[in-house]
Amino acid sequence: MRRAGLGEGVPPGNYGNSGDPNSGYSACEEENERLTESLRNKVTAIKSLSIEIGHKVKHQNKLLAEMDSQFDSTTGFLGKTMGKLKILSRGSQTKVLCYMMLFSLFVFFVIYWIIKLR
Repeated sequence: MRRAGLGEGVPPGNYGNSGDPNSGYSACEEENERLTESLRNKVTAIKSLSIEIGHKVKHQNKLLAEMDSQFDSTTGFLGKTMGKLKILSRGSQTKVLCYMMLFSLFVFFVIYWIIKLR
């Protein structure tokens, strides 16, 4: 199998301005180098952007984990409070009435005592 040398495969009479059969090849090489450099710059920009997005995602995940733990602790606290309220509501109503009667009697005696001292 024979490899094509420089300038081979170029149509006859299509050698650019200088008449050199290698000038078409070098123009293609220069364009390839320019396009390669452009592609390299774009890949570098995308890479740095994806790294920055990765850092932001890690930070957001950390914030979400902290919020989740805070919500869990708040839920536990509210659950305990509701349990205590249920226990208080199950208590007998006679205790509440007894305390109200004792408070009313105390207020009545204080008012009576204030009026009598005048």
